[in-house]
Amino acid sequence: MIISRTPFRVSLFGGGSDYPTWYREHGGAVLGFAINKYCYISVRHLPPFFDHKHRIVYSKVENVSEIAEIKHPAVRHVLAEMGVDRGLEMHHDGDLPARSGLGSSSSFTVGLLNALHALDHRMVGKRDLAEQAIHIEQNVIGENVGSQDQIWASYGGMSRIEFHGAGFDVRPLILPPERRRELVGSLMLVFTGLSRIASEVAGAQIANLERRAAHVRRMMAMVDEAEAVLVDDRWPVTEIGPLLDEAWRLKRELADGVRNPEIDEIYDAARDAGAIGGKLLGAGAGGFMLFQVPAERRAAVRERLSPLIHVTFGIDASGAKIVVYEPGGLGED
Repeated sequence: MIISRTPFRVSLFGGGSDYPTWYREHGGAVLGFAINKYCYISVRHLPPFFDHKHRIVYSKVENVSEIAEIKHPAVRHVLAEMGVDRGLEMHHDGDLPARSGLGSSSSFTVGLLNALHALDHRMVGKRDLAEQAIHIEQNVIGENVGSQDQIWASYGGMSRIEFHGAGFDVRPLILPPERRRELVGSLMLVFTGLSRIASEVAGAQIANLERRAAHVRRMMAMVDEAEAVLVDDRWPVTEIGPLLDEAWRLKRELADGVRNPEIDEIYDAARDAGAIGGKLLGAGAGGFMLFQVPAERRAAVRERLSPLIHVTFGIDASGAKIVVYEPGGLGED
């Protein structure tokens, strides 16, 4: 039995510039962090006593004889790309719901790759994991996804990621522990209750990137501004809030479908109750919203958004990892 643990992420600034159609020509930059909420993938070789060869368990259960019969696209393509030929059983569990703007699909892909490599007695570096997941999602499955989610899922931590034609560079943000606690303590993560398929929402944004080039460049510039605030404790950490508000207003103009009346109502209610700023995480249209709220207004914002689920979190420091490695099984050495 192998179990991998892979973090979800919160993207603060620069979203949109991590789509390859943009950064291969213009470069890109994002700032954010992985959180201590996780995707867990367990895999093992399936004993040959069943009518099926592969058993895949997530929100559905699939018992199939061939990889090509698997309906879950990431599982099907990852197993095919890795040349899995023995019977396999895979289970997925997550701390937070899928399709929620926290990069869960990329965490799943990274976690599955990591687990399968371990099952094959290989330890893979974080860059290789990220690059493999990007290749699977963008080139093999053909989803409309950027490249930041796979990197934070692999590396963990709080960082600035730079994109260029040849790939990416990850630069950790070096902050004193008390500064990191101050930042996280000022943020509120709220689930809207709305889910969506990110690839569908992102497709319209990708098509509009060149027409909204000024928006994307401004969103990239916020990476520099936010980093300057965070690394210099002479600035109050609440200076991040107005930047989040501006980033959200720009993001809403990238394409139709990013916002909807329900999202606008939640955002306006939080601002009216005292949030400095915030944004919808991920491609848009649903999922989690992040707000920065002064300490004295947190109770009021929580009360105003009381019908919604509030999630406390911290910053994950380790990224993708194998938490259980017990490869021995029936017919194995």
